[in-house]
Amino acid sequence: MPALARRCSNRTPDSPPRITVPLTVALAVCGIFAVAGLAPVAAGAVSRPSQEEEITTVQVTDGIYMLVGPGGNVGVSVGDDGAFVIDDKFAPLTEKILAAIAAVTDQPVKFVVNTHWHGDHTGGNENLGKAGAMIVAHENVRARMNPEEFRDIVGNSNQAPPDALPVVTFTDAVNFYWNGDKIHVFHTEPGHTDGDSIVMFTEANVVHMGDNYFAGLYPFIDVDSGGSINGMIAAAATVLAHTDEATKIIPGHGDLSDSAGLSAYHDMLVTARERVQSMIDDGKSEDEVVAADPFAELHSDWGWPEGGFIDNERFMRLVYRG
Repeated sequence: MPALARRCSNRTPDSPPRITVPLTVALAVCGIFAVAGLAPVAAGAVSRPSQEEEITTVQVTDGIYMLVGPGGNVGVSVGDDGAFVIDDKFAPLTEKILAAIAAVTDQPVKFVVNTHWHGDHTGGNENLGKAGAMIVAHENVRARMNPEEFRDIVGNSNQAPPDALPVVTFTDAVNFYWNGDKIHVFHTEPGHTDGDSIVMFTEANVVHMGDNYFAGLYPFIDVDSGGSINGMIAAAATVLAHTDEATKIIPGHGDLSDSAGLSAYHDMLVTARERVQSMIDDGKSEDEVVAADPFAELHSDWGWPEGGFIDNERFMRLVYRG
């Protein structure tokens, strides 16, 4: 069996043309991060959402929307070619996601791109796949969702239904010439997971970062799926190198953002890594690092609300391990 791909550690996307677009004020609030039976790290964290949960539509720019609700933020491009969807939350929300899309276009969903394998971003794959959408993702996403085929290298995920699996995979990057834009999808070095992708709408000056970006929050680093703090920092730096003050950035979780918000997030990650690495170099154990609380003054700006998926201690432990 092939090893899980770990490619493109220095991947740099084509520099997108930059246009001036006024920043839309985000209406969204952070959805609860969970993975509905696919990611073991979330076992028992939250229950699967019900069909009563609401989906909020945020217009990012002309023809591009962000759908907010439980699970990861969904990106949608609409136009004459059909709907192009980035991530699809949980299966019980598919009907409401499709209703939200139908409110802005009469075209069907033609493509779904998964930014990574977690179930709060891929839970709707089966429904949309059965409805005719082509599911696209990095090859490690298919591997982690399909442990029956890759059991010798994937031991921490459950088997997804056949219709939920990506039918097109890539190792490096793929372009879609769709709805009047060049949509550049590229793999980054392991950050949130080892199968992360970032989606750039090069003409519209919009980026969907998946869970390499938790806007205004400490991120979840899935070290059990190959994630690392270094990869998250690299992903943020790559996007910052190809954006400007007019760029709209859809995070995996949190409000619609921009390059200033991503820059602050990047700097926080760098600070976190440097402080923990210094303590590791001094021979400190994981528990000693947690007891010292090297992120104390960061918590007020980046900590999750009470009862959130990532508490301050957990983030420190993830940085130490990652």
